[in-house]
Parts: sequence; C-alpha cells; structure tokens
Amino acid sequence: MELDEALALIRRVPDFPEPGVVFQDITPVLGTADAFKAVVDAMAQTLTDVDAIVAIDARGFFFGAAVAYSRGLGVVPVRKAGKLPVVGGKAAYSLEYGTAELEIPAGMIEPGQRVVVIDDVLATGGTAAAACELVELAEAEVAGITVLLEIGALGGRGRLAGRKLDTLLTV
Repeated sequence: MELDEALALIRRVPDFPEPGVVFQDITPVLGTADAFKAVVDAMAQTLTDVDAIVAIDARGFFFGAAVAYSRGLGVVPVRKAGKLPVVGGKAAYSLEYGTAELEIPAGMIEPGQRVVVIDDVLATGGTAAAACELVELAEAEVAGITVLLEIGALGGRGRLAGRKLDTLLTV
C-alpha cells in the first residue's frame, strides 16, 4: 500500500470529544496491516544517525516501537506521571485547562546519544516539547521529532521551533 492510501484511512470524527472538534482517528491505520507498514516505513525513512527512539504515551508507543524495531534501535517510553517504577526525570506540559507531567525511565538514555521523539499526533506541541526536555535532561541530543499527523491550526510546530520536525500528513 502506498503512503497516501494509508493516510487516506484516517477517519475524521466530527464533534468528538466535544462539539466543534473534528477528531483525527488513526485507528484504521493501526488496524490495517499494509497501512501500518507504510506509515512505519515512512517514519523510519526520516531517521538519520540515531541511537534511540523515544515514544510518547500512549499512541506514540505503537509507532515508536515499530520504527525502533525496523531500524534495530531501542525504544524508550515517555509515560504520563505515575506510570513508571523508576523515574529519571519529569517535565510539565500544558493542557487546555491546567497542566500534566511526563516522565522518562531512569538510565535508559545515555549522555550524548542522538534520539528521535516519535508520536502519533502533533497538536499544540506540549507533549512533544516535554519529551524533548526529558531527552535533554538526560544530556542526550534531540535529533528530530517524527509524527504521523500534524494539526496545523493548533500551532504545535511553533513550540518546537529550531528542531527537525517530520510529519507525514498536516491537516
């Protein structure tokens, strides 16, 4: 399956989770083997000179793990607060009404490593920026950020200014 065919499977769900929002449902891509492969292959092609993948909780895990496997790399899960038994660092990020935290497991990223952050969707950029902060707290380098889908109107790209950002689709 070609990448454009895979991306065409993303389902737009109006008024979810609230009126006026058009939710971008990626589950048809995940559930279609050829589409999932096309997306993972396209994400993997964005990587150059990388030592590890950081995957963001929760749907970033699907893509991050698959890309890491395809490239023979390790994958480090960045989790929502309270999910890790051994925490190496915390970073806060903004939500529509308040803040939340992401955590990275201790000792999983070595100083000087080149790391790519992978997630499913870039919206406001808060989670991606927090994940980058965690990589840098570990004294590693963010070599790039790769996402399946960018929601351009929400301005997330601006929060990541100066960073290499690869998106497969912008809506």
